Amino acid sequence: MDIFTMAIWVGTLIFLGVSLVKDKTKTKQALKMAFGMGKGMATSIFSIIFAIGLILTLLPPTEIANFVGKQSVLLATVSAAILGTITLVPAFIAFPLVGTLVNAGVGIVPSVAFLTTLTMVGVVTFPLEKKEFGAKFTAIRNGFSFLSAIIIALVMGVII
Repeated sequence: MDIFTMAIWVGTLIFLGVSLVKDKTKTKQALKMAFGMGKGMATSIFSIIFAIGLILTLLPPTEIANFVGKQSVLLATVSAAILGTITLVPAFIAFPLVGTLVNAGVGIVPSVAFLTTLTMVGVVTFPLEKKEFGAKFTAIRNGFSFLSAIIIALVMGVII
């Protein structure tokens, strides 16, 4: 466990202790509510994890590299962004995955578009996000995130 994660845990426990000292009843009520919300979201979270595993099984990195590497830079960037949009991967997996794609011959711009949409845009998480924040907010956030991912990829192509 890294120092940042440990600091978060320590801070959380300190604030939980302060809350317990200040008002035990409200703290217990808040914890019950939090656990209830967690149980309510568990099905959606497990569905997302299952979908991630299924998608990565159907679209291994070598197939993604073959698909993206055979296209023009612009088309490859948009294709990679779309693939990243439908594939949700945590950041600690996404960075090595994109490193594998770059080593397999995929250009920087499509790789950055893929990486950015992997972590910012979520078709897989859309139902959960829609349930929590509403359809309009979710659609706007995902749309802006997709456009931002393309812009970030193009800027990185100029910088690198």
